[in-house]
Amino acid sequence: MLAVHFGAGNIGRGFIGNLLYHSGYETCFVDVNEEIVQLLNERREYRVVIADSSQEEVVVKNVKAINSKLHPEQVVEAIAEADIVTTAIGPNILPLIAGLVADGLRKRLEKSDKPLNIIACENMVGGSSLLKEKVFEQLTSDEKTQFEERFGFPDSAVDRIVPNQVNEDKLMVKVEPFYEWVVEDTKIVGEKPDITGITYVPELVPYIERKLFTVNTGHALAAYFGYYYGVETINQAMEKGPIHNLVLGALKESGQMLVEKYGFSQEAHEQYIQKIIGRFSNPYIVDEVTRVGRSPIRKLGPNDRLVSPARQYYELFESQPIHLLKGIAAALLYDFQGDEEAVQIQSMIKEQGLEAAIEKFTGLDPASTIFKGIVEQYNQLKLEK
Repeated sequence: MLAVHFGAGNIGRGFIGNLLYHSGYETCFVDVNEEIVQLLNERREYRVVIADSSQEEVVVKNVKAINSKLHPEQVVEAIAEADIVTTAIGPNILPLIAGLVADGLRKRLEKSDKPLNIIACENMVGGSSLLKEKVFEQLTSDEKTQFEERFGFPDSAVDRIVPNQVNEDKLMVKVEPFYEWVVEDTKIVGEKPDITGITYVPELVPYIERKLFTVNTGHALAAYFGYYYGVETINQAMEKGPIHNLVLGALKESGQMLVEKYGFSQEAHEQYIQKIIGRFSNPYIVDEVTRVGRSPIRKLGPNDRLVSPARQYYELFESQPIHLLKGIAAALLYDFQGDEEAVQIQSMIKEQGLEAAIEKFTGLDPASTIFKGIVEQYNQLKLEK
């Protein structure tokens, strides 16, 4: 079986490629990094090390690679022959591969009537749907009909911490033990791909929000509170009692909202929170708070990991989620000079005032209780600093 995977970075090799190998696939990585492409083709294998006390090492074999910039025609041929296509390239890059994917699927229609599923494994909501939209922009009306019948673009939610790393062996990847890969089975065409580690569900949104408002929320808050308290790494931040308690408090608030909204088991979700807290505290993963906290404007967006759970909590319970609001305030105080978005936020606060910045970056109504709560928590944090 052949898997074509776009993205030979750490997530691609350490997470998706690893699972594809253990599911019996030969994996053809598609990337523009010529050094990585050459190394994969020379060695046809690489190492994945588990970041825990065991330091267990797995050798992923049966791999090859194509440089899509130099040999797009080879990518087209590979897609035409593939049994599964996956991506881990980042949301902004998905539209850039749409033309190649469209050409590959056209070629496939000429050679076979076998269905194919394309799964975007990105840290976003609706990654596969976005890729489908961009692919379909390249098609005629007749092609769209054919593509709908033969090709599925099931959305997925993925979760595995793969920290920034520089290794002597440039193919080796260190990953945390935990992972989750959830795929929406209602959008699959043909048989479900038999891949070890995938959980198929009929409705993906609850799992996307559970991950976004637990893992991503908690990770961001550990970063912003860590920076506020002068701590350098996430695991060090979680060792400090005040930060641990603030992050846990915020995840209990977002968890209360998720349990009420989607009917998750209270007990199971509390166990999920504890597992996430444990992941952040992993001493074998050294992740800088400035890496995890980067791009605060995006993270402060109205539908993202900080503001959305706070707003939804208030709408459900009509009380302020104090820990989440304090986390939003910490993000607004994040003034790391090496982050363009952080600099932009600080400039706006200085030039136009805190309220103008909150309104612009969070989209919240200045008259709302949540908005006023953020102002209150910001002033309190600033006073204590």
